[in-house]
Amino acid sequence: MEATPVPSSPTTSARDADAHAVASTGPGGQAFADMFGAIVGNVERVIQGKPEVIELALLCLLAEGHLLIEDVPGVGKTSMAKALSATIDCTFGRVQFTPDLLPTDVMGVSIWNRGTGGFEFRPGPIFANIVLADEINRASPKTQSALLEAMAEGQVTVDGSTYRLDGPFMVIATQNPIEHEGTYPLPEAQRDRFMLELAIGYPTRQAEIEILETHGRTATLLADLEPVADAPTVAEMIERCRTTIHVADTLKRYIVDLVRATRDHADLALGASPRAALSLLRAARAAAATSGRDYVVPDDVKELVTPVIAHRLITAPEAQMIGRTAADVLADIVEYVPIPIRGKGQA
Repeated sequence: MEATPVPSSPTTSARDADAHAVASTGPGGQAFADMFGAIVGNVERVIQGKPEVIELALLCLLAEGHLLIEDVPGVGKTSMAKALSATIDCTFGRVQFTPDLLPTDVMGVSIWNRGTGGFEFRPGPIFANIVLADEINRASPKTQSALLEAMAEGQVTVDGSTYRLDGPFMVIATQNPIEHEGTYPLPEAQRDRFMLELAIGYPTRQAEIEILETHGRTATLLADLEPVADAPTVAEMIERCRTTIHVADTLKRYIVDLVRATRDHADLALGASPRAALSLLRAARAAAATSGRDYVVPDDVKELVTPVIAHRLITAPEAQMIGRTAADVLADIVEYVPIPIRGKGQA
């Protein structure tokens, strides 16, 4: 039986043309959306049948956030991180978190250099554009906390010296929700540092058949993945999301109202922080840009409420007893918080 052909990647010249189009067109233009679609399509050659998950992962990168993926083994968490880094032709660092992992294994260490008669810093895997923290909850809290400065400030401090991390920079952390023995649950302070939490989920029946056709016939699909963009192009896209996407004052108040509603809800023991509101704003800007717009609409915010906020919440014991989840509560909040009406107090 003949192998099912895998769509070929754009050539280097096509990639350069797309990158030039992103840099030369107006903010929020169609070229931005086309580049976003090209990156998603290329990653989908490896992670089949999950375009919405890939879109959210890339959106998180463009919004300068970090991603937490919590799902069962074997659904493509690691492969998605590798495919994304290969698609945008950036550096990739992987850390397999284990109980004996030390902070220096993540950040780097100063080593005595006999030739120079001084200490020399050897950077760790955190010094990459995309860093995969695989099974992050298997490492001790001390090692987990080594990521905090890097995630919040884009820098690391070792032996009193501070080193900046090159952009774009995103941590993709994974954890297994099934096994809890020998693990250290992420503290709320660290969960709050992740902009989005996603679950990839099992593929559909047809998508799983396609996985057998493609991955079952070659072991080099990921290695053969050609980039369709590069790190400077992605940095330019991030800058456009940050500086050129307009958010009306009414939408800013809508975001604040959504976040404040979580703090007063009877089914929640812990509501969302101001960092959650800022993350929702940044993610909504990125969503608008990927749709070819230079302005945010209420639907951008509504569609991102659950992936941006749910993992930051703690449901009250009474709500847990009746099976209520943070996602259920957020669905209620989105229903009763008034949506801004066009023309009413809009700036």
